[in-house]
Formats: sequence, structure tokens, C-alpha cells
Amino acid sequence: MAKKPGKLTVSKPIGRPDRTFYAKSQAFGRFGMRWFRPVLMDSPHSHGHVELNWLSAGSMDYEFDGRALTVTAGRVAIFWAGIPHQTTGIDYGPDDDAQQCNIYLPLDAFLHLPHIDRMHEVMMGGGVICLQPDAVGRGTLNRWYGDYRTGDPERQDILKLEIGAMLRRAVLIGWDEMLPAWIEPTNAVPRQAPPVRYVVAMVRHILENLSEPLKVDDVAKVAGLHPNYALSLFTSVMRVPIQKFIVRMRLVRARDLLFESNLSIANVAFHSGFNSLSQFYAQFRRAYGVTPLELRRHLIRE
Repeated sequence: MAKKPGKLTVSKPIGRPDRTFYAKSQAFGRFGMRWFRPVLMDSPHSHGHVELNWLSAGSMDYEFDGRALTVTAGRVAIFWAGIPHQTTGIDYGPDDDAQQCNIYLPLDAFLHLPHIDRMHEVMMGGGVICLQPDAVGRGTLNRWYGDYRTGDPERQDILKLEIGAMLRRAVLIGWDEMLPAWIEPTNAVPRQAPPVRYVVAMVRHILENLSEPLKVDDVAKVAGLHPNYALSLFTSVMRVPIQKFIVRMRLVRARDLLFESNLSIANVAFHSGFNSLSQFYAQFRRAYGVTPLELRRHLIRE
């Protein structure tokens, strides 16, 4: 049977170079956005983002940890990129001019987005969804890309807020399930549950209690696991130690509070779960390269 014109298969892979938003640790990526002519991937890869893909024409074939699906043009496909994934086939459309837009949301920032708990569960469960066709169009994506390319912190924050609003709307009106989550969400984790389900329970507990003291024993208890096993399991799935994950999530919350509230620096630290102001300053500078006050002053100047 003849192949459809413009269709690529994985037998002739084209390399896809890494971009700066792929962090070396693979636990948490950096925020990023790009437009490009879609290419095949010669092998599966994974990284620390929730990825949003949009195709202007044709279709793309993917594999997610061995599960295959096809995504057509004009729909935003969303998945947790920590699941090994690969583009295995591309149809560039009748005019051979397909363009792909990818948005890379850092996993920690995605998990911090409010009012999208159901999407959190689907993504962390390994599901793949497509938003409704009217969720976003090329014009909005081009505008977002322009905001991203400016490097302006306030424009980029507005961009992220708009993406969050799009996801929040999707939770309300629904989406199309391309691949079901293979980890069912539950509060009482059964003993025979897949390992990732334990991690989902721990992540949820951390997010719901960021401002409180978080001890590993208490987090492990949520999943009914021995603390040593919980530590090992969390690190193997999330690719980051649990204590570092907690600090990252607290820093994301602190940055949001600096931009969105008039709280004092000390209160930002307190509401983000830091019990030491000096520790907060040290962790914040290490993560963002500036102090909390410097970041806030930069926003005011802009």
C-alpha cells in the first residue's frame, strides 16, 4: 500500500537538538516556547515539563511509553513529558507546510497552577488529552510566542497566566481523551497500586500542605509506605529528591506571591512554607539569581 504523500516514518529519523529549556537534571525544565517544522525523533526521550503541542496542518504519530496515538492539526495535545515519548510519523498536510508550536511548562509550575486538580491527576497518571478545537488558534499562539521572545518578565508572566486560564477553562468544559491515565487517582492507595500512584498521592499532599512543616515520615504515611522506600520511589519517579521537590514548589509559590500580592518579603516566605528568612533568601537567590526584593523592584520599574 502506497504511503500518503508527505508522510514520514521513523525509519529515517531526523535529529532534534536540545534547547536551553531542557534542564540537565531532567527533573524540572525551564519554561519555553518554540515554532518549528516538525521532525521525527530517533528515540524516546523525557524531560521535566508538561508539554503542549499544536500542529498547523496534517497529523503526527506519537508513542508514549509504548502506547501509540495520532494527533491531528488544530488541537492542543497535552502530556507529562516525564513519560518517555517519541514522534514516529508526520503527515505535513496537502501543501507540505505543517508547522508545530510547542509550549514547555515546567512540571513544578504546572503542578502549582490553581483550579486544575483533575488535569493534574490525568497528567501525572500518564494520560494524554486534546483540548477542544476552539481552545487556542494560531493568532494567539503567535502573540504568546512574541511575548515569550521579548524576555520581559511581566509579559512572560501574563503569558503564563493566559495559558493557565486556558487549562482552567478546559477543566470546566472538558477535553478529548487520547490516551487514558493508567494510574487511577485515589485517596486511599491500595497496597498493590502501581508505584507512580504512590508518588501522585505524595505530590498531592505536598501541594496541599506547602505552608506547613513537611516531614518525610508524614508524606510517606499518606501513601502507606515506609519512609525509606517512599524517598527512593519518589526520587526514581520524579527524578528529584523529595526535599528538593518541596523547596522548588515553595519557591514557585513565593515567586507568584511576589508578583501577585503586596505581602512583605517575610510574609511571602512564611506563606510559602519557609521558617527561616535567611534560608528563604539563600534558596531564592540560588534558584532565580536575584533576591526576592530585587525581583519585586524589577517588576515595579517595568
